[in-house]
Amino acid sequence: MIYLDHAATTPLHPAAFEAMLPYLKDNFGNPSSLHHLGKAAKFAVEEARESVANLLNARPAEIVLNSGATEGNNHALKGIAARLQGKGKHIVSTQIEHDATLHPLLQLEKAGFEITFVGVDENGVVRLDELENSLRADTILVSVMHANNELGTLQPIAEIGRLCRARGIVFHCDACQSVGHIPVDVKALNVDLLTLSAHKFYGAKGAGALYIRRGVRLDALIEGGHQQKGRRAGTENVASLVAMGAACQLAREAITRGDEARVAALRQRLIAGIENGVSGAHLNGHRVQRVPGIANFSFEGIEGEGLILELDARAGVCASTGSACAAGSLDPSPVLLAIGLENGLARAGTRFSLGRGTTEAEIDELLRQLPEVLESLRVLSPAVRAALIGGQSDDAG
Repeated sequence: MIYLDHAATTPLHPAAFEAMLPYLKDNFGNPSSLHHLGKAAKFAVEEARESVANLLNARPAEIVLNSGATEGNNHALKGIAARLQGKGKHIVSTQIEHDATLHPLLQLEKAGFEITFVGVDENGVVRLDELENSLRADTILVSVMHANNELGTLQPIAEIGRLCRARGIVFHCDACQSVGHIPVDVKALNVDLLTLSAHKFYGAKGAGALYIRRGVRLDALIEGGHQQKGRRAGTENVASLVAMGAACQLAREAITRGDEARVAALRQRLIAGIENGVSGAHLNGHRVQRVPGIANFSFEGIEGEGLILELDARAGVCASTGSACAAGSLDPSPVLLAIGLENGLARAGTRFSLGRGTTEAEIDELLRQLPEVLESLRVLSPAVRAALIGGQSDDAG
């Protein structure tokens, strides 16, 4: 197996796994209980909160622990909308946000809020002048992701944050694809709210956090208990949060040690190899301004889903067409359409996302296999390609 889908999820780091094991068995107490088992669990949760804060250069009191970025995005967007709707009902975002941001915004739109979706350039970078011009007296919130999950392109978050801070507008950032891979400093980025998911940087699924800058007020999303000072009700997922705390510490060490720089070098090896050895390949996203592990290509004459299935079947390569949350959709990628690709190339988008365990040998094997797989798909009829994508056999009637 060659695993190149780290942007969808990373493997659980062995040290994070070891850290969570005691809380799956012997240390099973409820963090809200007053006895010694509860206190031990509470201490573990607070240690995890501190580890998240340290990774982000935040205060522990500014961290709300949750189930991941989808919950965090919903909390940030809906919580600010509910709290500030008396001041205004205008929200600004971009055309390339993840569904975990897009869908809550569309829900708010149905509830009477006005949403402006700002465009991006051909590299997937938000148009700053368009964003600035979209800000109004009744704008209460701006939400822009740090790194796009399909392209890997990084956004000018600090500049956007300055624009918002100068106008008293709350600024939210989905940093799911950047936290744990590059330095993310909430103070330097000028963000008020920031979301992350542990499973994107070698932690356990089902754990994440929402950073809420001190002084920012928003309504709770989940109510029903006093946990986390009423900001997020529900008994904490202690084991997964402990694993996230360990993953945060490991990420700080890996970034300092240069592990992610090695990933970036492998990504460049992959990009150069495809551009030099594969016909009809188009790199999507900014060439330099991107997170270390993501490279997105559109290949002429194929459907992205068909390529993913063939790479898996023939070469054991695990990749994706973009967001794992949209897997199985044959519609053109909205992100690739937003950067100006025509429908065919937007349907052909393929994301290779590398991790700390990726090797040169794996990249070279992909580069060896890819031209043959592409050629075999290009000679198939459109009907057969559609059958492959749909999971049917060639002679299905």
